[in-house]
Amino acid sequence: MTEAVTPYDKSDQPPSAPVLPTPPAASEPAFSPSDVRDGAAITLVVGVAGVLLGLLWVWLAPRVQYFSNGEAVYLRDTESEARIGADGTFLLLSVGLGVLSAVAVFLWRRRGGAPQVIGLGIGSTFAALVGWQLGLWLGPSSDLAAAAQRAGKGVPFDAPLELMAHGALLAWPMAAIVVHLALTALWGPREPAPAMQVWPSAYYQAPADSADPPSPDSSPDPSGTEPPRP
Repeated sequence: MTEAVTPYDKSDQPPSAPVLPTPPAASEPAFSPSDVRDGAAITLVVGVAGVLLGLLWVWLAPRVQYFSNGEAVYLRDTESEARIGADGTFLLLSVGLGVLSAVAVFLWRRRGGAPQVIGLGIGSTFAALVGWQLGLWLGPSSDLAAAAQRAGKGVPFDAPLELMAHGALLAWPMAAIVVHLALTALWGPREPAPAMQVWPSAYYQAPADSADPPSPDSSPDPSGTEPPRP
């Protein structure tokens, strides 16, 4: 008749403890409600700032002038670079406002995050469109025939504002996102380094300085008598 024996990893070591499966961590939402509110607020405020872009563009952009001879409308100065100057003014204003909006958002919420970047990109794109359309609306009339008739024969008058390089509409969002990401990378909060985890060994190892077990030859004589000496 045999007796069941529990197998050990080693004859002189206790069995290793079973490894229990780690329960999966609870999934957290990507964006919290406060992050969504921050992104919406940034979109709204930056979008409204497009009104400032339109006003500054109308005020600072150089003017192109026409004149009429009673039959047609002609450029007063054919070598003028005012058309290019209007595009350059819009571009520089957009870049400057993009930098200012990025700095303002970073100072308001230093922790950064995707909702802030998304809100800044959408708001600045909308602001560039608002500034463009507002500048066209506040600028001189686009009806050259009516403007020439009001000015009179041979009298110069201002041409309407035009944005020939539509790529300038991307200057504000690009400048805002790049500057905001750079500020967050340089002066944003740092995440703490993960702690080192030490996993215990599955095997038990006896100390090196433990006493060796006595051998059978060195066991005392149970009779208590000393063996005879030669």
